[in-house]
Amino acid sequence: MRLRFSPVLILLAAACATAQTVDYAKQVQPIFDSNCTGCHKGSAAPVGLQLDNPTAVFHGSTNGKVIVPSDSKNSLLIQRISDTTGDQMPPAGPLSKAQIKIITDWVDQGAKADITQELTDAPRPQPAGPPPAITTVATATQERALLDYYCVRCHSGSNPEGDMHLDKMDTAHIDKDADKWEHVVRKMRAGMMPPSGNPRPANAVYESMIAFAENDLDRHKQAELPPPGVHRLNRTEFGNVIRDLLALEIDPSKFLPSDDSTRGFDNIAGSLSLSPALLEGFTAAAEKISRLALSDVSEATSKVCRVPEDNSQDYHIEGMPFATRGGLLCKYEFPADGDYVFKVYPINQGLMDNNRAFGEIRGEKLELLVDGELVKMYDWDREVGTGAPVHGGTADVHFHVNAGLHTVAVTFPATQLAPSNDLNEHFLRSTIETGGLPGFKFYPHVGKLDILGPNKPTGAVDSPSRRKIFVCKPANAAQETACAQRIVTTLARRAYRRPVTAEDTETLMSFYQQGRNEGGKFDMGIERALERILADPEFVFRKEAEPANVANGKTYRITDLELASRLSFFLWSSIPDDDLLTVASQNKLHDPAVLEQQVKRMLIDPRSEQLVSNLTGQWLNMRAMQTLFPIPGIFPDFDDNLRFALRKEVELFFSSIVHDDRSVIDLLNGNETFLNERLAQHYGIPNVYGSNFRRVTLAPEFDMRRGLLGKGAIEMISAYPNRTTPTVRGKTIMQIFLGVEPPPPPPNLKIPQLADDGNATHAAKPTMRQQIEMHRKNEPCATCHKIMDPIGLALENFDAIGRWRTTDDGSPIDASGMLMDGQKINGVTDLRTAMVRYSPEFERVVAEKLMIYALGRGTEYYDMPTIRAIVRDAEKNNHKFSSFVLGVVKSDQFQMNQKLMSGNASQNQQRASR
Repeated sequence: MRLRFSPVLILLAAACATAQTVDYAKQVQPIFDSNCTGCHKGSAAPVGLQLDNPTAVFHGSTNGKVIVPSDSKNSLLIQRISDTTGDQMPPAGPLSKAQIKIITDWVDQGAKADITQELTDAPRPQPAGPPPAITTVATATQERALLDYYCVRCHSGSNPEGDMHLDKMDTAHIDKDADKWEHVVRKMRAGMMPPSGNPRPANAVYESMIAFAENDLDRHKQAELPPPGVHRLNRTEFGNVIRDLLALEIDPSKFLPSDDSTRGFDNIAGSLSLSPALLEGFTAAAEKISRLALSDVSEATSKVCRVPEDNSQDYHIEGMPFATRGGLLCKYEFPADGDYVFKVYPINQGLMDNNRAFGEIRGEKLELLVDGELVKMYDWDREVGTGAPVHGGTADVHFHVNAGLHTVAVTFPATQLAPSNDLNEHFLRSTIETGGLPGFKFYPHVGKLDILGPNKPTGAVDSPSRRKIFVCKPANAAQETACAQRIVTTLARRAYRRPVTAEDTETLMSFYQQGRNEGGKFDMGIERALERILADPEFVFRKEAEPANVANGKTYRITDLELASRLSFFLWSSIPDDDLLTVASQNKLHDPAVLEQQVKRMLIDPRSEQLVSNLTGQWLNMRAMQTLFPIPGIFPDFDDNLRFALRKEVELFFSSIVHDDRSVIDLLNGNETFLNERLAQHYGIPNVYGSNFRRVTLAPEFDMRRGLLGKGAIEMISAYPNRTTPTVRGKTIMQIFLGVEPPPPPPNLKIPQLADDGNATHAAKPTMRQQIEMHRKNEPCATCHKIMDPIGLALENFDAIGRWRTTDDGSPIDASGMLMDGQKINGVTDLRTAMVRYSPEFERVVAEKLMIYALGRGTEYYDMPTIRAIVRDAEKNNHKFSSFVLGVVKSDQFQMNQKLMSGNASQNQQRASR
């Protein structure tokens, strides 16, 4: 029988042959090894082109890339190995056609290569012989010997780990490479080096290695004190300043956009830019706020207060009157005296336009209160829950309110709290499904409140802001000029944070007179002068003058007035008060005793809660809580009430460290927390009732809740909406508590996802540990994951919303692991013990975070000797929080600047913003 071949089949066969995937490790690298790596290997490779590993091939030469994935025609490497003019690679003789085809096909197929083995399994030479017989490092020679034995084997050669050539760093002159040695010290203090599984010196020897380097760095510390730069008020500071200057509560987000954050904070001078849009925002804000402060309102405005979508209203809300349930609280700065209209809207039942409110329980009443005074008692069934009010709001309720900040409450009297007769108990979040569920009855819920007014405004005779502004009132026209001058100079002194000059007074009085003439009233003149103050660059910016007689590169002490501003914005995020300004104006603030007295006074002032709010919100990332929405189908009990309670717990716990002046180590292992009934129920802690938070000493069975590691909010910010993630948790804990983090994965690396068991049939779901281990088998960065994962797995008993658990989907949780220093741990208690052992590094993190926040610039290697000095001094005072604050405030970094060398201004400004 004769076989007949179709041309189509031949072409298909050829295409299939061509389409066979080229394996880089088995087919391409052997060609390079046999023909090219004799020259193209290591630091001496011609034009820097190394062909001994895929990463180097992708990197290319000093002239650029040599391969273009999927495009062999434009790949320089292919051009050179295919050259037939005598300029081919290798120069000793051309590759075979088959070899050229393999490499060409590999490039055209996307130049794919598995670099896992190269990154994770590349063998390192083991130390030869026994370790040096050194018990304490006292000399550079001893330091060198230990580094050579334990470290140099990885940190040397043409491709050292972390690009750190420890073999070339001089232990006798550590100050010559201070930036690199500070990096080494930070890694060792965090226990990250040598890596887990590598030989490691005894703890005492290890500590002495660090101490030797630190002592040398401290002895040779460099006097570098770059000024932070011009500091614009950020959005939070702007709102606080308006409050303290004018006794006016505003929402700064209504006037200014959010600020960029660098080095973990949004008050870094170098990142607080001023765009044309932002400049316009400050100008518009000055006009609006000056009118609001003087109640100059000519038309009605509206305020809408909404309940978060995942809020539950089945129980009492903190701040509401006793014996009430649910509702909403709305703090509103009423712009003027007058008649205001209030309208209440319920949560609609489901998504259909059915004119029915959510909630099946009948007979409810609803109270509308202003500052605790009952304005209206609604019959829910008749006036709110059905018909037009569901979408159009309740009938208008008119009520006279004076200008100023008032609290409006809409809430239900708690008259029906007896257990329901439902067959099943619904989830704690009552609004998962607002369309109604068969077999369940829900309480009615308020959706929003509209406030409109004032109608026929009459201004204001008296308000907190007017009392703050009008330090005098003229009895007649003859007294107006003198009184106006007193008012504007008083405001300008605090707004500009310095004594007022004659030139200031002249400028402001000209604006006063202009407004007085145009408006025909004394108040209009004051309003115009106030607007000018709020738009002045000296109000918006903090600038520290550079003395003219200081030589380039020399340091100088900032003025007492500049020191007062630094201090007030550090501790209060606001302007100095009269007491601080007076001391500074008398040039007494730089005196150590006076400065310490002011610091302690300011720390007990309620305004220091801003320090707590900003540190917890940014360093501990509590601001992220408002953006976290766990999946309701997995966590049906989670609601906004719990979100608020979790964040509040951390803020109150941190506040107790600050205001009780406790040891900062209590942040790691403090045996108390702050709970209300909702959070206590979440944690399973009994005998806590009501919406108010109270201090609770933790019983032994709740030992897992000690310190920050046991706080549910810390667990939430490091989890996904549907599950925990030990890798992210481990990284988060390292960042917060140790001030370090593992390096990012290599660029252009496809990171394998956790196994998806969605297609499994009758198969047990892998535990999180099993999924992590499967993930790590394919992970090129396994070395880094050995740092993060054990920390995260130790916290695996906390689920994604911070609840304690012993099983995950029916499987017992294994929280064991080994830290980088070789210490075995099993669960949060062991991890907390390890963190306490590393508390010196945690204290350095505390000092460094305070320094960054206080200065408004990032810390650098030359700041580290001061950071260590602050920690040593605080240790003498039982690690009290005030000792860290005083250490920062008394430091040269806080009290001094350095005149920039010519041409270095831009460099230092960039450095400050990092």
